[in-house]
Amino acid sequence: MFQSFDTTSTPEHGAMRLAALRAQLQIANLDGFIIPRADAHQGEYVAAHDERLQWLTGFTGSAGFCCALAKTAGVFIDGRYRTQVKSQVDLDHFTPFPWPETSLANWLKEQLPSGGGVGFDPWLMTQGQLEMHEKALNGSGITLRPCENLVDLVWDDQPEPPMTPAFPYPIQYAGKSSADKRTECAADLKDTGDDGAVITLPDSLCWLLNIRGADVAKTPLVHGFALLQADAQVQLFVASEKIKALTPDPAIDIAAPTDFANALTKLTGKIRCDKTSVPVAVIHALQAGSADITYGAEPCVLPKARKNSIEIAGTRDAHITDATAMCELLCWLDQQPAGSTTEIDVVSQLEQARRATNALHDISFDTIAGSGPNGAIMHYRVTHETSRTLQNGDLIVLDSGGQYLNGTTDITRTIAIGTVGLEERTTFTRVLQGMIAVSRMRWPKGLAGRDIEAVGRVPLWLAGQDFDHGLGHGVGHFLDVHEGPQRLSRISAIPLDPGMILSNEPGYYRESAFGIRIENLLVVREAGTPKGGDAHRAMYDFETLAYVPIDRRLIVTALMTTAEIDWMNAYHEDCLAKLSGKLSENTHAWLIAATKPL
Repeated sequence: MFQSFDTTSTPEHGAMRLAALRAQLQIANLDGFIIPRADAHQGEYVAAHDERLQWLTGFTGSAGFCCALAKTAGVFIDGRYRTQVKSQVDLDHFTPFPWPETSLANWLKEQLPSGGGVGFDPWLMTQGQLEMHEKALNGSGITLRPCENLVDLVWDDQPEPPMTPAFPYPIQYAGKSSADKRTECAADLKDTGDDGAVITLPDSLCWLLNIRGADVAKTPLVHGFALLQADAQVQLFVASEKIKALTPDPAIDIAAPTDFANALTKLTGKIRCDKTSVPVAVIHALQAGSADITYGAEPCVLPKARKNSIEIAGTRDAHITDATAMCELLCWLDQQPAGSTTEIDVVSQLEQARRATNALHDISFDTIAGSGPNGAIMHYRVTHETSRTLQNGDLIVLDSGGQYLNGTTDITRTIAIGTVGLEERTTFTRVLQGMIAVSRMRWPKGLAGRDIEAVGRVPLWLAGQDFDHGLGHGVGHFLDVHEGPQRLSRISAIPLDPGMILSNEPGYYRESAFGIRIENLLVVREAGTPKGGDAHRAMYDFETLAYVPIDRRLIVTALMTTAEIDWMNAYHEDCLAKLSGKLSENTHAWLIAATKPL
């Protein structure tokens, strides 16, 4: 199994570890220390070596941070984790706070009214984050001070950094050579007058060099740093053990990661840094030398997000492969009597179905299989201790994905177990209406996620309901299942461009009762001009990538418009057409029934 059901942390260690950390605060003469869920590469996914937030607090979410002071310790979590955190941290010693509603600066000003010094590891905070905090703390007498990592000083059995080997990513999947990518990104530097750029994001590094690895579970990343020059030369700082299988390239100079900071001090000319990803330590190293720091978008970010035609074609194929596994699982699940199947059974059966495709490299994240009240935990991870038996009347939220050489998938279906109540089915229908509305969208070129994401919420808003996560995230190509900078989010100002892949996943979560989420991946494309439209006005729309039936038993058709029913029937017709001939006989019969017109 790629997925484990072991409990990876418990609240019981928090008090002792927090006490050890506070002893280090006294030695360092600090009033507090910030522990983010981050590593030196500033990607979303971290290795076991960098799970400091989890080790200290017990919280296992993919985003958040703790600030430990002498008398209190706050754990700051966003809307996805406000239910989860309550069961994972020792509430006698750690206090959860909703973030970003409660900012670090405002909290610190309340806790340290006379000012004070709060330490942070400069490799684990970006320049943009530091500037935001310092601006908000201005005049408070509170200073943020770079220091060694105090958690590392007390984490006696901290795992070693990962040293897994990298492997080349073939052009038949990448669609473009590394040389061409380096030339394209170098041209961007020349256009802005920059002489080089710092690259710390692992997915950018892997995309640029057409390599993949296994330094992080479920995401094929290689940890390292790079300096891209305006002549398309690259200095790559990576452990030599990782690159033995790679063919040397004269345009890529290899050095040890320990040489990175020193190399930064020797740079001259204009060096571009992205405040959203470059650690403070990088800025300090550049400032210690003669480089002229400029701030701008990391040159790989947008080209990586705009998938080329080969990547899009591969992703289409990966989704069909993945859909066969999903259908085999859903057919199996429908045949299990209520009360006979656990959440772990569902996860295990789905991974088995994906493995049976003979194309699965890994799962793209731990499968979320939350039934009944567990479905209300947005990023629920089932363990031996939490696994529920599926009961009549339950909804189960099944959010999962696969890493295939030709693409990354992410799909969510909410499934009825037995006879489900009208309230749940009515809410499910509203979520479905939001998903359909986004799928059918057409919009003018230049709009960003923040301009259109409300469309997916309107049916819920009209009923006085909402959900506390973004409508959609970007998705990489055999890389991060969460990829920036594109998002369907009210805070995303990045224009949506053709080739960008995003999730479309409205939901609804009632704590201690049930959860609902429906998710397909979409790719942005140029839209044709409909009859009577303005031919001169560039418009975009979405192509749906995922083709897995949506549970008809949960749809209250009386609430839907004719256009919504037509979309739903056409989608199910496409599911049947694309998957016919690729399923077992039993599952094909299930698919025919699951895709009958509403």
